[in-house]
Amino acid sequence: MPSEITVIIVDDEEHARDSLREELKKFEDIKIIAECRNGFKAIKSIQEMRPDVVFLDIQMPKLDGFDVVELLGDDAPTVVFVTAYDEYAIRAFEADALDYLLKPVSHMRLKKTIERISTALQENGGSRLNRFIKDRRADQRPLSRILVRDGTEVHIIPTEDIAYLEAQDDYVSICTEEKSYLKNETLGFYEDMLDPEYFCRIHRSYILNIAYLKKIEPYSKESRLAILKNNRTVPISRSGYRRLMELL
Repeated sequence: MPSEITVIIVDDEEHARDSLREELKKFEDIKIIAECRNGFKAIKSIQEMRPDVVFLDIQMPKLDGFDVVELLGDDAPTVVFVTAYDEYAIRAFEADALDYLLKPVSHMRLKKTIERISTALQENGGSRLNRFIKDRRADQRPLSRILVRDGTEVHIIPTEDIAYLEAQDDYVSICTEEKSYLKNETLGFYEDMLDPEYFCRIHRSYILNIAYLKKIEPYSKESRLAILKNNRTVPISRSGYRRLMELL
């Protein structure tokens, strides 16, 4: 364990940040290096400052604590979730994936958490974080939005705004009518997670949102082209055409 543990506090409520700060100051090994009032600032601060630990509120607008952990991925430090609701703690931590604190935070409970942090900093908690993220994603099916981190910036893309998705090596290009975003994920993941009433795997490299389909044109004996409402074209394989016809 490092002689000094650097900490970032993330909570949208000022009084909650104040209360936790005052409790953490009672531990001489703890150094608070930043406080953030929302998930967007948390992503930026964690990326830039690389704390040992982040005390992360679960309930926040736009990006909640779970979203922050998912977006950070392998860059996530040791995480302690903070919540005012037992139901969140029970759902998220029944597998003991991460530590958590219930508001208002008591000194004795915080002391136990600091002791756990000391142990966690000597171990690799990445596999537990990844399992936690995977389990949470399964609960979100079908997705209503996709979160994309580009450096310290975060983009929230409603799935209804997605025209199509394209596989690009180890990434997926998520294409709206205005621009595209790269996400380190597989096309198969999104085929499983997106609403099957609207999204169809029309090619091994493409998933189409049928709401953006204008017409279908022949391309070769074995394939066709999907013409989108913005006149972009996306290839359709023979098996993809069969799936598309079943959906339409």
